[in-house]
Parts: sequence; structure tokens; C-alpha cells
Amino acid sequence: MKKLSLLFLGLIAFMPAVFAQNQVDMASGLRSEGKIYVVVLVLLVIFAAVAVYLFTLDRKVKKLEKDN
Repeated sequence: MKKLSLLFLGLIAFMPAVFAQNQVDMASGLRSEGKIYVVVLVLLVIFAAVAVYLFTLDRKVKKLEKDN
């Protein structure tokens, strides 16, 4: 068990080095063309819509729980 945990910790320690990249072509291309702001804006709109939906759903559930 101790050997397995040491192996797991070793894999976690070297994982960033395996997946590290110097430059991501897609991100630098979007950034250079100014399209990264469109991507960020779309993600923020989606996040805001989901958050508003969840808050309204929570209010409705609380109201139903209070009525019963």
C-alpha cells in the first residue's frame, strides 16, 4: 500500500511536466486576432445564464418547500 501511494505521488509530481507546453497555437492565434474576447464574453454569458436559472430554480423550490 505504501509503494502504491508513493507511485501515485510520483506520478502527480511529474504530471505538469508531461502536459506542459510552451505555446498553444490556438490560444495565441485567437489572442492575436482579438477573438479571445469574444470567447470570454460567450463563456461569461453562458455562466451568467446558468447562474440566473439556478437561482430562480432555488427560489421556486424553497417556495414549494415552504408551502408544504
